[in-house]
Parts: sequence; C-alpha cells; structure tokens
Amino acid sequence: MYAEDELLPLSAVADFVFCPRRAALHRLEQVWQENVATAEGHVLHDRADSAAGEARGDLRIARALLLRSLRLGLTGKTDIVEFHRLPDGADGVKLPRARTAGLWRPFPVEYKRGILRHEEAYAVQLCAQAICLEEMLQTMVPAGALFYGLSKRRLDVAFTESLRRTTAAAAEGLHALIAAGRTPPPNYEKKCTKCSLFDLCLPKTTGGQRSAVRYLAEALE
Repeated sequence: MYAEDELLPLSAVADFVFCPRRAALHRLEQVWQENVATAEGHVLHDRADSAAGEARGDLRIARALLLRSLRLGLTGKTDIVEFHRLPDGADGVKLPRARTAGLWRPFPVEYKRGILRHEEAYAVQLCAQAICLEEMLQTMVPAGALFYGLSKRRLDVAFTESLRRTTAAAAEGLHALIAAGRTPPPNYEKKCTKCSLFDLCLPKTTGGQRSAVRYLAEALE
C-alpha cells in the first residue's frame, strides 16, 4: 500500500508500458512536446470531461470522476464511467441519486485519438482505472472500453487476470523508475516514430548501441 503523497498519475503507467524512457522524460525531467496528435487528443479528452452526466433508462454516465488506488499507487480521473443497472441478485453498487432502484456495475471508457487498434499501454491504463474503481467502490469491474476518436468506434477490453497482473507489474515498475531517479537510455524501435518526444529523445542518434564516432562517420557518408 502506498501513501497519499506517493501516488503517481494514471496516465504515467501508460507511458511506462509504451516506453520507460518516455515515462522518465515526462516525470523526472519534465520534458513535454506537443504535436498535432497530442493536441487533438487533449481536445477529445476535454470534450469528454466537460459534457454533463447522463441518465437513460438502465444507464447512467458520470464524467471526470477522480480515482485513486493505494494498492497500485496511482491517481487520476476518468473520461467517463458508465453505470449499467444489474438484474436482481447481481453484485454491484448503489447509486444514491438514481431514480431507478437496484444495483449498478461500473464500466470505464477511456477516450483516445486515432483509429481502432489494440494498444497494450492503453489497455493497462484502462485496467488501472478499473482497479481504482474496485478499490473505491468495493465491487468488481470486469470490463471497460477504449473509444477511438478518428474511427468513432469502441474497443471492448476484458480485465482478465493476465491483464491485471501486467497492470500491477507496470505500476510497480513505474514507482521503481521514479524512485531510482534515472532516465533510461534510448532504445530505438519502430514505435518510436509515433512518440511526441521523438525529436527530443533522438533514439536513432543517441541509442546505447550507437557510438559518436559511428554516427559522425555515417553522417559524413
């Protein structure tokens, strides 16, 4: 269990899964860089967070809920959490202001820019939100969804035991990275070109397997 002052942002766990160096650049060195993708992503999140909550029959929608998990050591807020009314006898939570009686199951939905695709980092971030909800509401959250803005489609995510273990390990690794206070060296991969920090990280020219002599020789050629 972590203390309140040790909590790290939920978004940082997605950074860590994508690339530990990216997480360190953000959290340890306070390096940020906007591009078109990140700017459009901020707009998408702002729209999701700023809209009013909704109530439609057996569905309730809450926006920008504050979350925390002392077990994972993470905190943040959701884009939206849907609450689906459950049949009698099912395990869920009570909603104090709901006009419809019964119990409800939380279903977190995280908004992402881009086209529909599986991204482990996003699935881990969503699973971390679910674990926060479970800890706060004392109920199981078996699934959620990622909404992709360009596709305008959802990808359902089941919070399997495997994904939960991956999420817990990622949270632990993130805390260890921050506690160590050292930024890992770059390691160029194909996914690096998608990163908003690509021009600042320079993984092709400063990677650990790349000497300055070799870089200068290739540049002259």
